[in-house]
Amino acid sequence: MRLRHDSKRLDRVKEPGDFGAVAVLLGGGSSEREISLLSGKAVLAALKRRGVDAQPFDPAQRPLADLLSLKIERVWIALHGPGGEDGTVQGALEFLGVPYTGSGVLGSAIGMDKLRSKRLAQAAGVATPEFVVLRSPPDLDLALKRLGLPLIVKPATQGSSVGMTRVELAVDLPEAWNAARRIEPMVFAERWITGAEYTVSILQGQALPSIRIETPRSFYDYEAKYFRDDTRYFCPSGLAAAAEAQLAKLALTSYDACGAEGWGRVDFMMGSDAQPMLLEINTVPGMTDHSLVPMAAKAIGIDFDELVWRVLETSLARTRIDS
Repeated sequence: MRLRHDSKRLDRVKEPGDFGAVAVLLGGGSSEREISLLSGKAVLAALKRRGVDAQPFDPAQRPLADLLSLKIERVWIALHGPGGEDGTVQGALEFLGVPYTGSGVLGSAIGMDKLRSKRLAQAAGVATPEFVVLRSPPDLDLALKRLGLPLIVKPATQGSSVGMTRVELAVDLPEAWNAARRIEPMVFAERWITGAEYTVSILQGQALPSIRIETPRSFYDYEAKYFRDDTRYFCPSGLAAAAEAQLAKLALTSYDACGAEGWGRVDFMMGSDAQPMLLEINTVPGMTDHSLVPMAAKAIGIDFDELVWRVLETSLARTRIDS
């Protein structure tokens, strides 16, 4: 590896030229390519408005090694899903010696894996809905017995709710399992939590105000996240001060337990007992006009352009080692 990393380093940049030439990685080859293009284009426009020397770079259309010939000095990662959010591109950038935004290889890989992130968060004292890994048909019966109905079936390493199915009838569970397995082999069923969904964004080690999400759909799925106009967001979320502080603490604990850093988002469900239950962490959240991190930042006076700038500052935690 050709990058030195100091996770506690936080440099504030005043002049756009101090960043050098920046590439915004967008697109990619995952099932979330469409959203990544939207995020990346929004990020690129914001950087240019702030005077940063930035250009788009789609790793699905050219090799990452081209970053060196372009003399790119750092990268703003706007790739979502496998290949861009799971440690793969982060590892390639480490090898190339190009500093990048957000979490490193380990934090990205764990954050993309819902099962491992849930287990690590549990070990750190954060509650998460009960789950059963679905490896073979007998596991379906075990899930029904242990979790009851309704339940939700999830691929372990997909983002943006891709491949998720809410199951209300036992007869529908095999098809939900097969649908998720067509995307990836590791699938699990999770107890359905009836209640409110909350998300906490993280920026440079600080938790931003939580957002409460309401959707008329059965759950906050891909359509509700990016394309529906009837999804409702509440920021401030309406939690009492003590509950808000506790949710922020749980978000930071979960993020740290997974080795994630820089910026991101942590999602929770809160049932009738008012106990937050971790759903997942997101190390490269969406940055579209429907996205949650910009919404939370705006609530404390950080506009979109400033948010993008501060995320770019997280790349300064990594410095190139000259060989």
